[in-house]
Amino acid sequence: MALSKERKEEVLAQYNDWMSRSEALILLAYKGASVQDMEEARAKVRESGGEFHVVQNRLAKLAIKANDLEVPEGYFENSTAIGFAFEDVASTAKALADTAKEVEAFEFKGGYMGAELLSPEQVVALSKLPSLPEMRAKLLGTIQAPMSQLVRTLAEPARGLAAVIKAYSEESAAA
Repeated sequence: MALSKERKEEVLAQYNDWMSRSEALILLAYKGASVQDMEEARAKVRESGGEFHVVQNRLAKLAIKANDLEVPEGYFENSTAIGFAFEDVASTAKALADTAKEVEAFEFKGGYMGAELLSPEQVVALSKLPSLPEMRAKLLGTIQAPMSQLVRTLAEPARGLAAVIKAYSEESAAA
C-alpha cells in the first residue's frame, strides 16, 4: 500500500530524528525472518539502549543523505532494517550479532558510526567489543589497583609494629 505524501514526510522526519540521536546505525537484511524473530531482535536492542526498525529503502536513503552520510551501493536494496544505537554502540551491535547467529535470515549489510561508513566485517568486530559498563569497570579497576597497593604498602609497617607490640605484651603477660 502506497503512503500518502503527509505520511511519507512523517516517516522521513522520524528517520531523521533517530539518525540524528544515534551514535551508530547498523543495517541488516532480514529477508525470510518471522515476526517473532523481528520482535525478539527489537527487544534485545531495546535492552541495549537502542531501537530496531524495518525501514523503507527510498525514505531511508533520503534520511541518510539529509544527515550528510554517503549511500553506498547495495546498502539499501531488498529488505532493510536498521539498528539505532542511542547509548552504547557495542551493546547494540552485540545484541544484533547475537540475533543474527540465531536467525539465519539476518545478515549485516554494514553501517555507520558517526559519519564513518562501516563494512559488515567492521560491524561484527564492533559487536565483539566490551560493552560500556564492562569498559567502565575495567577502567575503574585499573585506576584503583595502584592506589590499593599504595595503601597496603603504607599500612604494612604499622601492621608489623602492632604485631610486635602484641607479641611482646602477650609474652609479658605470660611471664
